[in-house]
Amino acid sequence: MKTHTTLLLAILLAGNSLLAQQPERPKLVVGIMIDQMRWDYLYRYYNRYGNTGFKRLLREGFSCEQTMIDYVPSVTASGHAAVYTGAGPAMNGIVGNDWYDRQTGKSVYCVYDSAVNTIGGASPTAGGMSPRHLMSTTIGDELRIGTGFQSRVVGIALKDRAAILPAGHGANAAFWYDDATGNFITSSWYMDSLPAWATAFNKEQRAASYIQQPWKTLFPLASYTASTADDKHYEVPLPGEDKPVFIHQFNKGKDYGLLKYSPLGNTLTLDFAKAAIQGYALGSTATDMLALSFSTPDIAGHSFGPDAIEMEDMYLRLDKELGEFLTWLDQRYGNDYLVFLTADHGAINSPGFLQDHRLPGRAEKIGRAAALNEAISKQLGVPKAILSDAGSQLYLDTAAIRKAGVPLASVQQLIKAQLKAMPGIADVMTAEEMHNGYLPALFNDIYLNGWHAKRSGDMMVIPAPGVKNGSIMGTTHGTMYPYDTHIPLIWFGWGISHGVSYRNIGMTDIAATVCALLRIQMPGGSTGKVITEVMGK
Repeated sequence: MKTHTTLLLAILLAGNSLLAQQPERPKLVVGIMIDQMRWDYLYRYYNRYGNTGFKRLLREGFSCEQTMIDYVPSVTASGHAAVYTGAGPAMNGIVGNDWYDRQTGKSVYCVYDSAVNTIGGASPTAGGMSPRHLMSTTIGDELRIGTGFQSRVVGIALKDRAAILPAGHGANAAFWYDDATGNFITSSWYMDSLPAWATAFNKEQRAASYIQQPWKTLFPLASYTASTADDKHYEVPLPGEDKPVFIHQFNKGKDYGLLKYSPLGNTLTLDFAKAAIQGYALGSTATDMLALSFSTPDIAGHSFGPDAIEMEDMYLRLDKELGEFLTWLDQRYGNDYLVFLTADHGAINSPGFLQDHRLPGRAEKIGRAAALNEAISKQLGVPKAILSDAGSQLYLDTAAIRKAGVPLASVQQLIKAQLKAMPGIADVMTAEEMHNGYLPALFNDIYLNGWHAKRSGDMMVIPAPGVKNGSIMGTTHGTMYPYDTHIPLIWFGWGISHGVSYRNIGMTDIAATVCALLRIQMPGGSTGKVITEVMGK
């Protein structure tokens, strides 16, 4: 008996020792991405923020002040994929929100998947989405693997790509907004039917309630001194409105898509995030992850631009809601949750704003495939040498060029000459030139990091600083310039000490750092490095 008792005691001690050796991890990791949040929004409206939102994150967390997107294009799909894979498009394959596919001769949407079905939505196309095109694992995938698939991973956003790409391949769920119904939906990639808690949430019809509420400024209009006057010629009116001015109304029939222009789109996103945390009981067993993205700042931002009162009010309201969310997490998890907050890209000041203030800025249509094809046909006899100009990249029909007996270099030189004559274009380079270091090293690396051999174009069109593709109104993004690529990055909560770094840090360093904090493997395509300052002593 004594021998058995001794053996049992030894087993128990060994078991306790093994448990003690398990790495410490928080109950929940919350990745927060704010679509189109420029870094300077942290400070432009700082004096108007409350003490529980952005100010609390900066006061108690660790801020990486010089975080830059280290590839092009700086767009939504690429940004969300890069943060969670730790790699640029060169490795993860997400070379844009969409791209030209040479095999089919058609444009490919980054998360479209004809092999899956809508779950919870009215339209079969709204939910026909999956992470199939993503070529790397994500933080969430590695967390699931590292915990024997005990951890649960959930992605939530109004935009489908902003929910799906961060969640990754092996996620338990990704949910996005259906414009047709005002519901959150998913696809058969993740499940056969919505969980009961999500069905109950949708039945509350919060979108229908929120869309009836006008967007008024949170404070008196005259107090928005960090912004321009309310009615500017370079702001784009919202759908159904005559002028881009307050008060904004959204209750036009049942067009639930209009809610994505309202700050209440952020409210709905947070409502659903809380419901998911409760419905899945996230953080109750192994470490779980919520990949949460706020899409409304980008959707409204494209219309109004960075200098509008609407954007100031958007961030003042989001600040309040983030503060309430952090307090809610405090009450649920105490100090046992980790947050990182960042953005997928920034945005250029409207060219109309820049011109009004005698600053360099103009609109230019980048690409112009039709005009270029006409010139190539007339001068070189190749009828349609350019197949597509998606994402400021030109896809050439090299087979047709060879068949016409025209040297490829001749076509490329003609394209270069035509485009470089346009005042808004700084340069044009071929993929071969890029691989040979055509640009200064820093810029060249940014283009290399964004170029994928199977999905990217043959020539890159480089706009000059201050040039917006399209008109002088509203804003857009996608370039290598700081207004598009300088993003916030704040770490907060479990394992994080207060601090600040002004060292240049890449967006692709985020995944490596999260994985180091959680003691799990980096995603398969990761090229980023651990931000050692965040790791503490």
